[in-house]
Amino acid sequence: MKKRILITGSNGLLGQKLVQLLLKQSDIDLIATAKGPNRLESQVGYTYVSLDITQESEVMQVFEQYKPQVLIHTAAMTNVDTCEIDPAGCELLNVRAVHYLIQACDSVGTFMVHLSTDFIFDGENGPYDEEALPNPISIYGASKLAAEKLLQESSIRWAIARTVLVFGIVQDMSRTNIILWVKKSLEEGKSIQVVTDQFRTPTLAEDLAIGCWLIAQKEIEGVFNISGSDFLTPYEMAIKTANFFQLPVDLIKKADSSTFQQAAKRPPRTGFILDKAKKLLGYQPRSFDEGIALVAEQIGS
Repeated sequence: MKKRILITGSNGLLGQKLVQLLLKQSDIDLIATAKGPNRLESQVGYTYVSLDITQESEVMQVFEQYKPQVLIHTAAMTNVDTCEIDPAGCELLNVRAVHYLIQACDSVGTFMVHLSTDFIFDGENGPYDEEALPNPISIYGASKLAAEKLLQESSIRWAIARTVLVFGIVQDMSRTNIILWVKKSLEEGKSIQVVTDQFRTPTLAEDLAIGCWLIAQKEIEGVFNISGSDFLTPYEMAIKTANFFQLPVDLIKKADSSTFQQAAKRPPRTGFILDKAKKLLGYQPRSFDEGIALVAEQIGS
């Protein structure tokens, strides 16, 4: 009997990596959903359904039709500054839609894996474990924490996969990431300013997909940190990227967060402790250097 898994946000970076991963599993019946047309390179081996998760009736209709055993919910408004500028849109997509999905899961008995973020923390004393007390300092962070609380107060079976600074590459990329940005800038001879006063555990999209799959496979309830394990500043990430591609590191200039005018505040020091995911799920992320190498391979460099 195949396990039916429904993914939201299948056109996004994580969504596409999940589709690629789950298509390799012979015991999965995959339903991929996103708003609008399917943008995935491969169109076979799964069912694609256009779904606007902000429309309650659409959500209920899709769940009633397909009755998934597991939902992996990746769709969200993740641009931190956009959330700050458009709090109503952020609330609708990151909180209200989660309420609709919880109701739908409840109606058909679906186990829900929900993606969350290190931005639920203020970044005063990271890296964090799963028991750390959240204190968001941005509208994005507050919206993701509100969604977590909806799950925790619900009667459905759920897991939360929290992650940090996801990077990777897929077809039809609408947004760049630190590796591609650094590579392109240095190749063009541009000087770049990169912050030294923020700390993260950057996450390879493939590793995050594997973490979500491990949770979905075992349907283990609770909160899990699913990120990379290297604790780095963006400046250190930029230097590693330049060194890998043999590009001039002297074009990379140190800066602090006050250099940049951004709508939303960023937590200075987040990152995750992964002991729980390693122990209960067998999760083993690749190093940041291995992540760069994989991205380089995928872009043919």
